[in-house]
Amino acid sequence: MAFQILVNLIIAVTWMFLSISFKPTTFIVGYLLGLFMLFFLRKSFSTRFYMEKVWAIIKLVLLFLKELTLSNISVLKLIIKPEMPIRPAIFAMPTVLEKDWEITLLSSLITLTPGTIVIDISDDNKTLYIHSIDFEDIDDAVKSIQDTFEKAILEVSRS
Repeated sequence: MAFQILVNLIIAVTWMFLSISFKPTTFIVGYLLGLFMLFFLRKSFSTRFYMEKVWAIIKLVLLFLKELTLSNISVLKLIIKPEMPIRPAIFAMPTVLEKDWEITLLSSLITLTPGTIVIDISDDNKTLYIHSIDFEDIDDAVKSIQDTFEKAILEVSRS
């Protein structure tokens, strides 16, 4: 990925020199031309096209913002009710993530989402223990996290 970005920057700078124009717009045009060229040469690289990873990161950030907003609304609805009908629980969630940074990112995303917090990770890094402020069904909770955050992290990290 770093090699592709470097090649793209070199193409953009070369375009600036060939155009004899050192304006930011000329650099952007050269960068876009480099993207276009790298896209057509993507099969010759051993790694995937770097814009796919950039797009996956953008989707992960947007997913987190969506989940953050929905969780804030959900927790707000719980707090506003006078009787506070909460059902707190701790549950175990198995994960397929292997790298430490992937597990840390997943744990952070879960903890930053209101109403849930990762309280522990198993020694083999295969299970997260999560506390939820309002818990209904273990299968739904695990499936929800796996289908959102875990899937998005896998899309970012795997080639």
